[in-house]
This record gives sequence, C-alpha cells and structure tokens, in this order.
Amino acid sequence: MNIIVCLKQTFDTEERIVLEDGVIKEEGVRYVINPYDEYAVEEGIRLKEEHGGEVVVISVGPSRTEEALRTALAMGADEAILADDPELFGDEYTIARVLAAIIQQREYDIILAGNQAVDDGSGQVAVRLAEELGIPHISTLTKLVVEGDRVTGYRDAEGNEEHVEGKLPILVTAQQGLNDPRYPSLIGIRRAGKKPLSHVTRADLGLSRDDIRPRTQVVKTFLPAAKQAGRILSGDLDAQVNELITALRTVEKVID
Repeated sequence: MNIIVCLKQTFDTEERIVLEDGVIKEEGVRYVINPYDEYAVEEGIRLKEEHGGEVVVISVGPSRTEEALRTALAMGADEAILADDPELFGDEYTIARVLAAIIQQREYDIILAGNQAVDDGSGQVAVRLAEELGIPHISTLTKLVVEGDRVTGYRDAEGNEEHVEGKLPILVTAQQGLNDPRYPSLIGIRRAGKKPLSHVTRADLGLSRDDIRPRTQVVKTFLPAAKQAGRILSGDLDAQVNELITALRTVEKVID
C-alpha cells in the first residue's frame, strides 16, 4: 500500500505566544509535529504494518521543518519530502496546490492528514487537497478500517458515532482519539538519519507564481483581550434582560 501523510510543523502547544510589532516571535520557541498530524503519521505507520507498503511524509515550510519530518521518519515512515522554497509558501489554497503537485508525481492509495493545525485552525488544506486531486475524503476520523479497496471511517457525531464508507484512492483526516502516537525509539532515531529526505522547489514542481498565488491575506495578528470577571445582573427579570441586551449591543457588540 502506498501511503502519504501530510504534516505541518507548529509551535509546541505549551509555548507562550509573544507578538512584536504584529509578528509572532519565533526565537527560542520549540516546534513539534502538529498534534493532529501526529495522529495521521501514526495511523499511516499502522496501515503499513497491517497491509505492507511504504509511508511517505510531505510538508511545506521553512528548513526547520526538516526536524518534524525526521521525527516522523524515526517513528517509522520511510521517506520524506520538504517543499522549503519560500516561493511555495502561502495560504491554504497555495499549500494545497503545492502538495497536490508533489503527490501527483507519485503513486498513492491513501493520503492522511490532521483535521486541522493548532496554529491557524482553518481545517482547509486537506479537503482542498482532495479537491485538487479529484478524490473523495472523509474527515475527523476517530477510527479507520481498510479492507481491500474499501475504507470505513468512524467519527463522532453529536454524542453518537457516524460510519462513512469510501474506496481507494482516498484522503482522510485524523481527529484526537484515532490512536496514541508512538515515541520514536533509539533505533528509529538512528535509522531516520539514513532515510531519504528530499527538497523540492517551485521549478521542480513546474508551478508558475500565478498557479499558487494566495487567495487570502492576513491583515492583522493580535492576542485576544484579557479575560475579565463575569457580571451578575440584578433587579427584576425585565431589568436584567434590558441590561443584558444593552451590554451585548454596546459593549460586546455582537448584536445590532
């Protein structure tokens, strides 16, 4: 089975976010595999162990992302590809187009990715990728079963469990609860350094600048306002309702 896993390197979730002139400071920050993508890596390795084949991990990002890919290789992936050409960086549309260009050069049966990244939380890249490749997708899986070319995905649905079926080739995204990612073993870490990790550029992929031009722009980055103590409304019910509506309209500005 040819298995591809898409991953992103993100801040460690324990890191404190610091902004300087509207830009997130990266100095001294610890980076990790995006936690949802780590579930995808683990599931890809489990599929290889069950069905045979190989796992290829792919990422788009700066050169430091190589560390996350090496971690995936140490976990048990077989090969890594990093698109670290700055001309390939952009929004979710851009990243999906770049990943599609890489994957279209390879044979694949199943593509796995995290449901979302913990830094931007858009949840768009994987489903856009499936659309670019013209294949079906099943998102937010908490269990995955592959039998022959038949795929069954299980996911939470308002306290119940939903079963979705599809056929290979397919893309699926991982949700918390899908598995417990393994820690890289000492032998795995040693072997990871000898496994192939290639770098690709825009020229390698045959993409023009217009092909991957971002469709969105980040106008401003800011930290959320500090939480304030809650208010307890007093008076009769009509007075409380009036006070609440006034606060929602003039203070919170969530209604007109």
